[in-house]
Amino acid sequence: MLNKNLLDKLNKQVNFEFYSSYTYLSMAGYAESMDLPGFANFFRVQAKEELDHAMKLYDYIFQKNGIVILEQIPQPAKDFKNIVDVFEKGYEHEQLVTKKIYELADIAYEEREHATMSLLKWFIDEQVEEENNFNLLLKKVKRFEANPASLYMMDEELATRTYAPKTTV
Repeated sequence: MLNKNLLDKLNKQVNFEFYSSYTYLSMAGYAESMDLPGFANFFRVQAKEELDHAMKLYDYIFQKNGIVILEQIPQPAKDFKNIVDVFEKGYEHEQLVTKKIYELADIAYEEREHATMSLLKWFIDEQVEEENNFNLLLKKVKRFEANPASLYMMDEELATRTYAPKTTV
């Protein structure tokens, strides 16, 4: 059983992961409005991944005899200057997610909650991948920003991204 402090923080993270999904759907909507369907696809897939992350934590809370408390999801950002701005905000968001996961891991470590530490190890590894992915894409869109042909080639590349849920914890 989880102690109240850790349970409360895990619940906050569940809700934050749902918010993350909304954030990426908002970014997808911006890309759609700019006639960049490949970029929109990238962010739609990202939104689905965030839902998976929320549900992984959701299920874990119940496995540990806790109760999930869902809160109202705040409205995500909806005004972006351009596609570079979208990726800058996405990268910043992933850095914030990493910070929150680290804080959870610190609490689990302090409380010697080994099962939670094991779960959070998966999230920590995932965040290394997420931050790296956004960082690389941000560098590309910055390079291609002044070259519409390159930007559209990148759009075509991102259109091939598919959703594949990760099955291991």
